Amino acid sequence: MLGKTAGGLFWMFRYLERSENTARLIEAGQHIALTQPASYGDEWASVLKSAGSYASYVNHHGEDILHDRAIGWMLRSRDNPFSILNMAAAARENAKLVRTALTREVWEAVNENWLTLRDALARKVSERDLPDVLALIRQRSAYVRGALNGTMLRNEIYDFARIGTFLERADNTARILDVKYYVLLPSVVSVGTSIDNVQWQTILRSVSAEGGFHMTYGRDARPREIAQFLILDKRMPRSLAFCVHKLQENFYYLYIGSESHLLCHDLCDQLESHTTSRTIDEIFDSGLHEFITNFLQSLNKLGSQTEIDYRFYN
Repeated sequence: MLGKTAGGLFWMFRYLERSENTARLIEAGQHIALTQPASYGDEWASVLKSAGSYASYVNHHGEDILHDRAIGWMLRSRDNPFSILNMAAAARENAKLVRTALTREVWEAVNENWLTLRDALARKVSERDLPDVLALIRQRSAYVRGALNGTMLRNEIYDFARIGTFLERADNTARILDVKYYVLLPSVVSVGTSIDNVQWQTILRSVSAEGGFHMTYGRDARPREIAQFLILDKRMPRSLAFCVHKLQENFYYLYIGSESHLLCHDLCDQLESHTTSRTIDEIFDSGLHEFITNFLQSLNKLGSQTEIDYRFYN
């Protein structure tokens, strides 16, 4: 039964993390729409791609990216499997499947997340109400995470919840960097110019990294420092290095708990080596896009192998 329970926790927290990340992306896109209205079409296409919803949007609505339609698609569309409303429902369904493995506080937080977002997204969200709705989505996700960290026993169930969280978080940061990689091209670095204020603010805002970045590097943002912060800085909770370190930590706890060394453990170690063995200058020299592409492929392989090794569906 551990396999199905582990799978339920793994996917429940992937859905919760993804819904929060999508809210952050919408907030960043809305910021662009308000400050740079002439470029909002391209920016909303970028947001949809980062959220993994671009292809499904185009299939349903065509390639003309409309502001209200893009927001609705990511927030509440029943036809979009990755809409926040659908992911809240999926998280709750997984929580119901593993109810006996959860503390009362975690179950209530997940259930309340679904009930609250169902009501908040029952109808089209106006532009005036959008900031409050996005804040509510982030808040409800934080409540679940707080209940997990504050009440769950530190056993294998907790480890799978954390693995799901950090797989999803690493995937989100990597996708944002990949979609925005043209902003961080080595040619920009070599010239030594600062990138457009709105562009770098979007990158940092999408992963809630503005405050931490300013404390570390000051107000002047340059491509090298942004990439360094979001890829290699282990103090930044949404950096690739931080997420991979947490994955490695929780896979290690699973290993010492069962003394069974599995392929997914090796894949995690390889991912950590791939992510942290090079400096940011070496990453730029070899190609940021290529680095992110390899990272995403390795991350997806790790997720799939984890499902196989721990028999999520048996």
